[in-house]
Amino acid sequence: MYASASVERMTHPGSPYPHLLMPLELGGVRLRNRVLMGSMHTGLEDGRDLRPLAAFFRERAQGGVGLIVTGGIAPNIAGWAKPFAGTLATQAAAKRHQVVTRTVHEAGGHIAMQILHTGRYAYHPLAVAPTRLRSPISPFTPFELSARGVERQIRAFVRCAVLAREAGYDGVEIMGSEGYFINQFISAATNHRQDAWGGDYSHRMRLPVEIVQRTREAVGPDFILIYRLSMIDLVPGGSRWDEVLTLGKAVSTAGASIINTGIGWHEARIPTIATSVPRAAFAWLTARLKRAFTEEGIRTPVVASNRINTPEVAERLLAEGAADMVSMARPLLADAQFVVKAAQGRAQDINTCIACNQACLDHVFQNRRAGCLVNPRACHETELVVRPALRSKRIAVVGAGPAGITAATWAAERGHRVHLFDRETTIGGQLNMARRIPGKEEFDEMLRYLGRRIQATGVQLQLGREVQPDDLADFDEVVVATGVRPRDPRIPGQEHAKVLSYIDVLRRDAPVGPRVAVIGAGGIGFDVAEFLSHAGPSTALDLAAWQREWGVGDPAQTAGGLRSEGPQPHTPAREVFLLQRREGKLGAGLGKTTGWIHRTALKMKRVQMIGGVNYERIEDRGVLISHGPQREDPRWIDCDHVVICAGQEPLRNLADALMAQGRPVQVIGGARQAGELDAKRAIDEAARWALSI
Repeated sequence: MYASASVERMTHPGSPYPHLLMPLELGGVRLRNRVLMGSMHTGLEDGRDLRPLAAFFRERAQGGVGLIVTGGIAPNIAGWAKPFAGTLATQAAAKRHQVVTRTVHEAGGHIAMQILHTGRYAYHPLAVAPTRLRSPISPFTPFELSARGVERQIRAFVRCAVLAREAGYDGVEIMGSEGYFINQFISAATNHRQDAWGGDYSHRMRLPVEIVQRTREAVGPDFILIYRLSMIDLVPGGSRWDEVLTLGKAVSTAGASIINTGIGWHEARIPTIATSVPRAAFAWLTARLKRAFTEEGIRTPVVASNRINTPEVAERLLAEGAADMVSMARPLLADAQFVVKAAQGRAQDINTCIACNQACLDHVFQNRRAGCLVNPRACHETELVVRPALRSKRIAVVGAGPAGITAATWAAERGHRVHLFDRETTIGGQLNMARRIPGKEEFDEMLRYLGRRIQATGVQLQLGREVQPDDLADFDEVVVATGVRPRDPRIPGQEHAKVLSYIDVLRRDAPVGPRVAVIGAGGIGFDVAEFLSHAGPSTALDLAAWQREWGVGDPAQTAGGLRSEGPQPHTPAREVFLLQRREGKLGAGLGKTTGWIHRTALKMKRVQMIGGVNYERIEDRGVLISHGPQREDPRWIDCDHVVICAGQEPLRNLADALMAQGRPVQVIGGARQAGELDAKRAIDEAARWALSI
């Protein structure tokens, strides 16, 4: 047995999370708590040098995670997510993985490797599937497997698991959900076969049962075997609950040590892990499976997953008996010390995942290394190393938004004496507007954490102060993080009384009438349209309302868990017109994995989205628009108010004044480059600056 930090030493007396921190015996391994770090692609799995991946996992092991699951590793070339993706098919590859397992074990942790075969989701021409049907998320049509070909894929899974054991992994997770290869065999919509691997459900479920059974025979009893079971597919023709339960019992009997929860296929048009999804939105399905297992005397543990981002939510699920473990993936990107902080009674110091997807999923789907908006070190542990400064400097940071706070606290953590100024009476900058958008309540957590960091690092905070150049004369370093101001769109009539800025609406609570034109369809324009069209409480805080809005039902009643009546959004609070100058799809610059969610949400609220417009003028009637270079088809958008969200420009009066005096100054965040507000970039460059001085 590898060295492991004891739960007793980790746990603070009187911890409010006794169920979360309780050990669990699994596959011959004693896990120190009930936290499973769920699988997520980082981009670090794909190279030959796995030392950066090992460093990433080491910090999570040191942070107290009970069991780590790697990002998906293909069992063969056909199963690649993309060309040259991480693969474990040879002993040479297993040897390369030993640096990962050895590093995790030395840090007191345990780790399983996820075996992921993408099937028709593969982004390469060698893809294979049960039936020759192209998926909507890949341009490649897969080859249909012969019966011998199916057998070869099963053997590849088994060989991969055996090699994982040789590499030192404590177990494997067989990925059977999210619409990947195994899921494609299970669903009648993607499996049109009439042989022993298709037809009725008993044949369609044969593949995962065979894989689990043969894998267990090959690796022996003292090896963790996780099966990732799709509890709700959220696609037409998906599994019914009786089928989910039947498969869950079958893989348990076949040798699964524990069953993890998978939610939704990647092609589903329902959000599952975005910030607007309620916390633990799908745990009721895991609870149902656990109840069924208990009633039938099946002792296989089950894992709840998706949007579990605080120890309070995790503890509640375990205490209520909804699951035996909880899976948290991105929350452990956001804070590698999540478990230790919870155990020490320091939950208020946890850097909470806000489920923005901007640096994790968006990066992965752009073939970039993953990161984390709220934690720049995630997946960059070997680059961004926090070390004490060689000489303590007196530093002034002007602007207490995300960039300014990051620069100030990271510099203070290194031993610098930092003063943080802001002309507002509260910290947070643009976060104070973002947090007001329905579905973005998680930004409250980000603001809470940044405030705690200011306290913990000893930064001297001075709010409500407009700093002048002379105030900064005695500092060794000056950082300007004053953010942005609205760009002037120069529309004739924009001085009209019915014209508001997004700041008027989101910060100053300006009254807005029942018909509104929003000028500008970037991120802020979409946020304002959501804010103005939304009626009632945020559905992110009301699971039943969110399910109605998106058409999420019960797989016991409808196949795939889609409501037969479809989405039923609330009647919108206002009639909103969202306008942009550019031709083409509105919101094209939004996040790759969340843009469709924002567009769909506004369509459900009947927001009229119009692109390729010229703004002719604003008058009492509203705004006059036309189209194209010839200004064709002029028409009035009759409205009570016009809200301008036409971009931002850097607010750098202070920086310019300092530079004019020949004073050295570091400009970061929006004050350096406005564009679309980009907190991810601003926070990252602030952290890198703080580590450079």
